[in-house]
Amino acid sequence: MSDIYTNNYVIVAIFLILGVLLPVATVSFVGPLLRPKKPTREKQTTYESGNIPVGDSWVRFNVKYYIFALMFVIFDVETLFLYPWAVAYKELGLFALVEMVIFISLLIIGLIYAWRKKVLEWN
Repeated sequence: MSDIYTNNYVIVAIFLILGVLLPVATVSFVGPLLRPKKPTREKQTTYESGNIPVGDSWVRFNVKYYIFALMFVIFDVETLFLYPWAVAYKELGLFALVEMVIFISLLIIGLIYAWRKKVLEWN
């Protein structure tokens, strides 16, 4: 019986080693051999949708932009949880309805909190 468990650990160890070793080997050794290596000044400039770059590429952005983007991602991803619930609503019954009401109310509380903190204002 212990051979079965040892065999499972060996298989997991092999997959972990391969999972780390293959990407590292690909990026380190195979990539530089296969990619074209002809650097020019044009290729090393910052790309701005075909426009000529203006100013430094290391510009600091206001933190509000990142917070706004995170809020969008959070609420967007959370609405994805509504779809499986809607599909399986008949089988889940009243318990699922109560759970979804709690879930949506937490989302609404988070939205009200962000609104009061003026995170959603775009200046």
